[in-house]
Amino acid sequence: MPFIIETFDKPNHQSVRQAHRPAHLVFLEQHKHLLLACGAKLADDGSDLGGGLYVVALDSREEAQRFIEADPFHAAGLFERVTLTRWRKAYVDGHCHL
Repeated sequence: MPFIIETFDKPNHQSVRQAHRPAHLVFLEQHKHLLLACGAKLADDGSDLGGGLYVVALDSREEAQRFIEADPFHAAGLFERVTLTRWRKAYVDGHCHL
């Protein structure tokens, strides 16, 4: 069963996010087979809110923890907080998985 990983950046760390974004994008490309969805959280005006959301096809909390700890953003100390939540896939891309 997949996991939702939600990250919350430390305040005033946009420069850290930008400095490590290229390595983060390489990490995502290398793990795209696990990604059901992912992306940055944005304000209504489109500006970066400082955090992200990943929906990953992993079977255990331990695997989800290892996944996020391998992200260059995590290694750079960007995150103030990370939550891991088990998720039941109901509809993805208009297809029912129930």
